[in-house]
Amino acid sequence: MVRVCTACPRHPLPGSKLRCSGSDGDSDSRRAWPRAGAAGTPQAGAMAGGGAGAAKRLGTLLSGLLECGAFCGVIFGWASLVFVLKDLGYFKDLCQPTATPSPNRTLLPDCSWQDEQFSLVFTIGSFMNNFVTFPMGFIFDRFGTTVARLVAISLYTGGTLLVAFSTPELAVLLFPAMSMLSVGGILLLLTNMQVGNLFGKYRSIIITLYNGAFDSSSAIFLIIKVLYEHGLSLRAMFLFMAACSAWHLLRTFFLMPRTHIPYPLPPAYDYGLRCPGRSQSYRTYEEKRPPGEAGPEETPLEPSAPRGARGDGDPPGVSFRACVCSRVFAWHVAWLSVMQLRHYLFIGTLNPLLDHLARGDSHLVSTYTNAFAFTQLCGVLCAPWNGLILDRHKRGKTPRPEGALGALADLRASVLSLVVTVTLCVLFSVCAAVPMLPVQFATFVLQVLSRSFLYGGNAAFLAIAFPPQHFGKLYGLAMALSALVALLQYPCVALVRGPLGGDPFYMNLGLIAVVLLAFVSPVVVVCECRRRAKELGAAGTPLTAPPGSETPAEMPQ
Repeated sequence: MVRVCTACPRHPLPGSKLRCSGSDGDSDSRRAWPRAGAAGTPQAGAMAGGGAGAAKRLGTLLSGLLECGAFCGVIFGWASLVFVLKDLGYFKDLCQPTATPSPNRTLLPDCSWQDEQFSLVFTIGSFMNNFVTFPMGFIFDRFGTTVARLVAISLYTGGTLLVAFSTPELAVLLFPAMSMLSVGGILLLLTNMQVGNLFGKYRSIIITLYNGAFDSSSAIFLIIKVLYEHGLSLRAMFLFMAACSAWHLLRTFFLMPRTHIPYPLPPAYDYGLRCPGRSQSYRTYEEKRPPGEAGPEETPLEPSAPRGARGDGDPPGVSFRACVCSRVFAWHVAWLSVMQLRHYLFIGTLNPLLDHLARGDSHLVSTYTNAFAFTQLCGVLCAPWNGLILDRHKRGKTPRPEGALGALADLRASVLSLVVTVTLCVLFSVCAAVPMLPVQFATFVLQVLSRSFLYGGNAAFLAIAFPPQHFGKLYGLAMALSALVALLQYPCVALVRGPLGGDPFYMNLGLIAVVLLAFVSPVVVVCECRRRAKELGAAGTPLTAPPGSETPAEMPQ
């Protein structure tokens, strides 16, 4: 009998238990590998002979970092692209003949309707970036990495081609183009975050690093702006981006798994296409065992969830419905939504804001736009700081506990990350509300710090707090629900343009109050940690259990 083992959803931790299914149809038989390092036991991942080597894993990590940093989040450099599109005359027919005086007493056309149209393009694109992540998460969880990446590459290539062949007369093509770029980019990011599973105790750092690279990719539109100013055409640059899809395809087949990267890694785990005769994946390791030879020590898992507690098709363990209905998830979505709305409003209205503060001086607007785009490059440097906060308890001399005690330690470590992220967003919102142009340099720095912590922390928290088999769906659902809240940015833009007369000061004050609501989420997580600790204590589990102890995982309430 050939057994194929995958990580048990209730124990996503090193040394945790695996669910095994046999070729004889015994799909419900559940087994456990012993802890890595036990006598006679192969080490997890590449440490067992025949698995993916360090060079391959490093190549996967670095190529994924390049992919996220150069392609995935380009839509968030929208302010730089708007500068180019305005110069080319996109939506120029919306400028009104009504004139307003500029600093040198010349007359300028009123282009507020043009700005609103550009803001609408970004609003729809950013909405699609999040909302479509939910069905894409189902595709990723159900069909695996290869299918999800092929969908992402198709969307991304289509979006770049639409921008390449758009003209001022066909400016409407920007709406589907930006939506396709954003959806394709976020799906590429989603498939890349599992690479953290290859690196054990650095998992959260790598997840946040990839999200930081996603943030930094917004600087690609700054590069396009600079190259445009030096004579390169917009069409040529986007055709080059479309041609890069060939590289995405090569990486999909050679440096990514067909399905998913499990956590923890089983013995001799390998992935990607390999040379004939050299296939040494985990399944091959099992098949090469001589008939009748006992495998690694196997012990039964704890009882699965009660009948009826799982949704149809859910594996044994915590159901997707239970995760969605928990207070931890609900308040985490609120935490994500209010801060994301603040960031989207700032990015989507940055060009008219700078124009308002610079009083129509196009040179100043260009200088500050470049400064903003340049700070976005630092996202990849800022995001790992959040990973260090999340993984700080794994670097001590005391070994990290396993089972439910390890999950509780991870959840406790996430509280500081949640608090720091909200604090950074509040500081960013305060600076953004100051109507002074020089202060915006500080705003740009705080914005990239806050955004890097926000998205990296979001993905890492969902990976820590909930079962891994639901990660794609929960990540997609959280992004989709936050996208519905992000739709408020368009009425906010209309409010500033209309009743507030183009001055966003009072709206910014209201946004500071809204962002403060995000502090509720870490409080809820603290309460959840106390509840779990109390239940473990009542069950007779010492909270300072040795690393070898095994306790059942908990479900968030």
